[in-house]
Amino acid sequence: MGAYLAGFLLVSLVLLILTEIFLRSFFDISTMIADEYSGYLYLASIFLSLAYAFSKDAHIRINIITSRLSKKTNKKIDIVAAIITLGVLIFALYRTILFTYDSYDLEMLSENVSETPLYLTQLAMPIGITIFILAVVLFIFKGFSNDS
Repeated sequence: MGAYLAGFLLVSLVLLILTEIFLRSFFDISTMIADEYSGYLYLASIFLSLAYAFSKDAHIRINIITSRLSKKTNKKIDIVAAIITLGVLIFALYRTILFTYDSYDLEMLSENVSETPLYLTQLAMPIGITIFILAVVLFIFKGFSNDS
C-alpha cells in the first residue's frame, strides 16, 4: 500500500515539475509552489516506501561477515538485527510524532507563498515509520515461525 502511494506521489512530483517548466517556458508565469511541494512529495514518497524496500531486501546490506556463515546463523543474525531495528524505529516514531504534534500545536506554517500547515506535510513521517515497523514485526514473526 505504501509503495503504491509513494509511486503515485513521485508521479505527482514529476507532473508538478513539468507543469512548472511548461508554464515558465511558454507563459512566463509560475505556480509559486512547485519547489515547496516537490520537497513535500519527495519526503512523503521516501517515508512511505521504506517498508516496501525492507520487504524486498532493497536496503543496503553489508554482508562481509554473514556471507561466510550458514543460513541458520544468518537467520538468527537477521532476527537480532530486526529487533534492534525495531527499537530504533520505535524511537524514530516517537520523535516524529512529537515533531508533527509540535507543528500542529504551534500552528506552524511554511514560510512560502502557500503558507501550508507544516503538520500536514510532516504526517508522512510517522505514517511511513509505522508501516515500516509493521513490516519489521512481520519479518521477526516470520523468522521465528520458520525457525526449524
